[in-house]
Formats: sequence, C-alpha cells, structure tokens
Amino acid sequence: MELLFLGTGAGVPAKLRNVTSIALKLLEERGAIWLFDCGEATQHQILHTSLKPRRIEKIFITHLHGDHIYGLPGLLSSRSFQGGESEVEVIGPKGIGQYIKTSLSISGSYLKYPIKITELEEGVVFDDGQFRVEALLLDHGIPSYGYRVIEADRQGTLLAEKLAEAGISPGPIYRKIKNGERVQLEDGTVINPENFLGPRQKGRIVTILGDTRYCENAIKLSMDADLLVHEATFAAGEEAMAHEYYHSTTSQAAEVAKLANVKKLCLTHISSRYDRQASKELLMEAMGFFAETEMAEDFKEMDIPFQSE
Repeated sequence: MELLFLGTGAGVPAKLRNVTSIALKLLEERGAIWLFDCGEATQHQILHTSLKPRRIEKIFITHLHGDHIYGLPGLLSSRSFQGGESEVEVIGPKGIGQYIKTSLSISGSYLKYPIKITELEEGVVFDDGQFRVEALLLDHGIPSYGYRVIEADRQGTLLAEKLAEAGISPGPIYRKIKNGERVQLEDGTVINPENFLGPRQKGRIVTILGDTRYCENAIKLSMDADLLVHEATFAAGEEAMAHEYYHSTTSQAAEVAKLANVKKLCLTHISSRYDRQASKELLMEAMGFFAETEMAEDFKEMDIPFQSE
C-alpha cells in the first residue's frame, strides 16, 4: 500500500503544485488504484508516473469545488483510450452524478467501460471484507467529506522452515495453515496454525480529509490512523483567516493528528502564496506540535507499512 500525491496545491494550479489529487496504490492488495479527488490536469500528472489509468477502480471525491473535480471528465474519457475496460465507481457528494453525466453528454464522450456513480451519505460507503471505507462530513463552505480507509487484519507470515522441521512437506496443507485453518495429518496429529504463523499483521488505516476547518469529525476519522492526510492551507497564527475561508492551519492539522494518535501526518492543499522555502517553514511549524509530520509535494510517494501486533 502506497500513497502517491498527484497534486498538492489549493485553489488554482501553480508552478510548484498542481491542484488536488491523491492516488492510493493497492496494486499488491487488489491490483487496483483508488483516486481521491481529481483536480484539473490530473491525467497530465499521471503521465509523469508509472500509474496506469486502466487500474483505477474507484474515485472518491471529497467535495465539488473545482480544484477537486475539474480533471474528472477528462480522465474518465481518456481512460477509454488507455485500455480501461473494467468498471469504475465514482463516490462523492450529491451532485457528482449530474456533473459527470452532463460533462460527458455535452462533450459527446463515450466510455468503453461501465461507470457506477454513488452519491454518498455519512457512514460506511464501501466494505468487501478486505477494505472498509467510512465517510463523515467535515466543516467547509459546501458539503465536504473525509474518508477513512480500513484494511482488514491479516494472518502472520507462514513459518515454512518451522513446518519443515516438524516434518510437514510443502503442498496444499501450507495454504490451509496460512489461511488459519486447523489441519489434521494422516497420523491423526492436529496442526494448530498459530504455532506456524508469525505475528498477526494489523490492517492499516489511511485517513484522507477534504477541505475543512478544525472539527471533531476530522479527529474521529483519524483515530489511530497509520497515515493522516490533512489540508494546511494557512500557516499557524492565521486561524481567523482559515476559519473565514473554511480551511485549516498547520497547527490545527497537527492538533488533529496529536489528538487522534496517528502515526504519521502529511500536510497538503498548500496555498500558492507559499513558495518552496515558505513550505519548509510550514512543515517546521507543524513539527513543533506533532513531530511525525511530512509535507506533501507533487509526485511524493509514501509507503504505508504494516504494524505487527
């Protein structure tokens, strides 16, 4: 599981940062990519990466401001010419369906693959046993959601050497043990899988928030997350302006991370008023409140490792 930032700016494209889009790479887990927001020129950004649009399985939209959705019709249309045949589900606030259908209809675009549009409400928006995605409303000028991606726990690594020492030969029995099944051998011996598996791998949690003021739902969505992606449109000390424009400061993002006991915080949605040097200062501000903080940059990639129980 890896997170790749395709756009990390706020409001309008800038030389250093394109507008918002984040790819959650689940290639090992399910051979798929989940996209969070799709600002203008997201498909252009993808051209500079190894991402394959045909691998995009789901697109989660946090809210309907232009810097988060203007790239969506183009990406959906182009995917037809890039080998995309599998279904794509777009999940977002009420109105996302009308936006997509109108854009594709007026432009005469034809998709060679099925598209499913889900206009969400708060709660669980996806659950297939492997991953669950929860959404809650944040505090923004229009309905804006945050998403909490929860991976199911996994069995520990199979201890093949220990099995061999016990005289158990490789074969289908190894798979059963790996899956946590109790196995009875021909001599009647019962194999307890717990004795031949490493520490259980706790499922990872990734929280990606849309634009928001400091609010309780941001903390709820972030509790014990391995990674929290939080907007930081304004610098610390500009809380009044952030509140007026329905955004957050670096210190407020760090406060959410601290209260929610997250393992790592990544700041994004950075205003174009901040140049490269100023962005470093924003990072230092946040680290003063929460040490495990990183600054998102376009094309920055973050690995999300397992934490053993």
